[in-house]
This record gives sequence, structure tokens and C-alpha cells, in this order.
Amino acid sequence: MAALARITRRALTTQLSHGHVIRRAFSTSAAATATATATTTKADAKSITPSADRVKWDYRGQRQIIPLGQWVPKVAVDAYVAPNVVLAGQVTVCDGASVWPGSVLRGDLNKITVGFCSNVQERCVLHAAWNSPYRFVGFVSLLIDLQMSCPRSNSLYIAWLPAETSIERFVTIGAYCSLRSCTIEPECIIGQHSILMEGSMVETHAILEAGSVLPPGRRIPTGELWAGNPARFVRTLTHEETLEIPKLAVAINDLSKSHFSEFLPYSTVYLEVEKFKKSLGITI
Repeated sequence: MAALARITRRALTTQLSHGHVIRRAFSTSAAATATATATTTKADAKSITPSADRVKWDYRGQRQIIPLGQWVPKVAVDAYVAPNVVLAGQVTVCDGASVWPGSVLRGDLNKITVGFCSNVQERCVLHAAWNSPYRFVGFVSLLIDLQMSCPRSNSLYIAWLPAETSIERFVTIGAYCSLRSCTIEPECIIGQHSILMEGSMVETHAILEAGSVLPPGRRIPTGELWAGNPARFVRTLTHEETLEIPKLAVAINDLSKSHFSEFLPYSTVYLEVEKFKKSLGITI
């Protein structure tokens, strides 16, 4: 029994030593394979060199001007458009106009025009419908048909409204407004958070209060103050109030000039340059 025990113990010791050697051999071969793979990858990475004339595109910044097909937004020389504004497609910003930060003017379906000395303030959204909406006006007793040159009685009269979004001169659009296929005549004020739907129209010397909603096809007559959801007539504006409307647009235009000057060589960018030089220990 003692001899049998010695033989069994010796056989187990031999098997364990062989298993350890095999495991070491496998681990050594795996490490060698990994090292060779890493060396090959590094060599391949070093061998890839980009061409010197390769165009490097930077997609990190926001694009301000977005052409769509044949349509490219047009911005006048003295118009102020904030850096984070988006102008896409058929958009025209006229002389002295200003579009403030965060606004989006999307003219992919129809035209959008911001007139002379008008302003579109922060976070406004302007777009236009594809087709022109219409408005039922009613029956008229006499409507002359120009093609047939004969009178028609009790004819149905339908007014076709423009599909483009038009903002004329000396108009103030408050912040967070949404305008779609509407027409705003000269010297008007649209309050903050207002919504103007398709075919709506604001005539000259009119004011729409903040937070109002102008339904499709609704018209605000000249010299009136409207408010509410949906917007309704409140009162008639006084002569002094109508005179203050263009003054507000001119004041905002003067304010935009101080923002506009920041993009010129004599702006305050030199302060940032001096600060950067001081951080690097460069004598100024």
C-alpha cells in the first residue's frame, strides 16, 4: 500500500507540472500575438498620412447662412444679424434691419422679407406656407367679370392672400414670436410671444399686444390695438401712440449698431487678446 501511494503521488505531481508548463506556453504565445498586433496597428497608423490639399470641414459651429437650391439668403451691408441666427432659403434682410440672437428665418417654401429699419428680436421663428391660403369674404351684389364683360349678381367673393411672410419698414417684432405667411405693413408693433397664422394681416399704425394669437385670415385695421387669444379689438390708438411706433424701431436700430461694431477690427476683441497674452507670460 505504501508503494502504491508513492507511485500515485508521483504521477499527480508530474501531471500538474506538465499542465503548468502548457498554460505558461499558451500565455506566452498570446502575449506575443497581442504585441505583434499592436506593433502592426501602430505601423499602419503611422503609414496613413492625409493629403496636404485635403479640405478640412468644421461642423462644430452653427451655420448662419444656409442656401437651399438656387436660393441664397440676402443680407444688406448695414443690417445686423446675430451670429447664432439661422437664415435659410428665400430670406431678405433689408437696410437697417436687425435680427437678434436665436431667431430662425426659414424660407424653404416661400419668401421672407424683413424691411427697412425693422427688427426681429430674440428667439423668433419666421416661415411661410407653400401655397397661398384664401379667405371667404362674402357675397357681393355686383362683380364685373373682366373676361366675359358681363355683370354677375350675388357672386361669391374670395380674397387670395399672399403666402410669403412680409415685414415692411419700421416694424418691431417682440421676442419669442411665431410668424407664418403673414403680412405686416409699415410702422407696427407685435408684442412678445405672439402668433400670427396663415393669411393674417396687420395694417399700418397697429399694435398687437403680447401673448396674442391672430387666427388665419384675420386682419387688424389701421390705428387699432388688438389683444387676446384669438385676438380681438381693444381700442383705437391715439395720435401720440402712433407717432411712438417708428421711434421704437429707430431706437432698436441704434442699439443694434453697438452690437454690429463687435464684428469690426476696432471692437473689444483686443481685450481678450491681451488677457491671453498675459496668461502665456508674453509681455504686452
